[in-house]
Amino acid sequence: PSLARRAPPPPPRASAADDASSDVAADAPIAPAERKMVVAVTGATGFVGKALVARLQSEGHEVRVLTRNALAARLAMPQAALAGAKFYAWDTMKGKIEWYDAVRGCTGVVNLAGAPIANPWSEAYKKTLVDSRLRATKRVADAINALPADERPTLVTSSAVGYYGASKRAEGFDETSRPGKDFLADLCVRWEAAARRAKTTTTVVRTGVVLEKDGGALGKMLPAFQLYTGGPLGAGDQYVSWVHRDDLTRLVCEALREPEKYEGVVNGVAPTPVTMAGLCESVAEATGRPNWLPVPGFALRAVLGEGATVVLDGQKVLPKRAEALGFEFQYEEIDAAMEAIV
Repeated sequence: PSLARRAPPPPPRASAADDASSDVAADAPIAPAERKMVVAVTGATGFVGKALVARLQSEGHEVRVLTRNALAARLAMPQAALAGAKFYAWDTMKGKIEWYDAVRGCTGVVNLAGAPIANPWSEAYKKTLVDSRLRATKRVADAINALPADERPTLVTSSAVGYYGASKRAEGFDETSRPGKDFLADLCVRWEAAARRAKTTTTVVRTGVVLEKDGGALGKMLPAFQLYTGGPLGAGDQYVSWVHRDDLTRLVCEALREPEKYEGVVNGVAPTPVTMAGLCESVAEATGRPNWLPVPGFALRAVLGEGATVVLDGQKVLPKRAEALGFEFQYEEIDAAMEAIV
């Protein structure tokens, strides 16, 4: 099917020159922003996924939700998204495998599926973190590869800045940096390798700490500040590579519109990482609350286990490739992002 929305034909013109001009205009390629896309999304009910679905629908694109349980996914989605989205289940218990049909006819697939990193990391949950990402990514790649080569949609898949390993080094990391050696870095390496099994143009977005008030890190921090109990986690000197959720969903959409341009790895982080102390100071300023009650590292380790390393060490990651490609972040500074959010 045609993937472009064509304007109605122009009215007749008087001169031959005008006719020629009209013919050229009619044959000219339609700008990327005007093309209607058909996009399948895993992780559509998550913190980033819901916002991405809303953005795609607001721009007139068709969204297909790839999920394990279509009923549960419908119940989790905002009412506005239900009218336009179609749901496809991969339910091995019922033998209902619809992802292959869902991917057929798509222009792009976005893979966001994965269990939340912020939960305590028991050995059992670490297995869940791995399995949830690798299983969904394998299914996406298999569904894409099952299509003829000229019908395969492009792929935008999520990874994380945890790829670079927890580190307090000040010089930071970019897309050319080597992976770290801890658990999360190893998970990201395997996650990205699973995505590269898809025989299509693929963009890997290594995402930082995504900021918005209805979930993610801020969803946990804001209530504490509003109750006058906010403060930095750990020493406060560790870097937080953050991104406003609006900028992240815009970056994903750009990779869908121009897949060849964005092919490869792109760091999904704002250009100005901040320290944990700086982030909490910005939250305090935006909420008009004090930033006075730090959470000591041992307390975080007691709650999060090994996962506390992600928060206590962090890493300074820069979006060099996104900037080189001309992507413009709407929120480059943490204070502007926090003011818009709060």
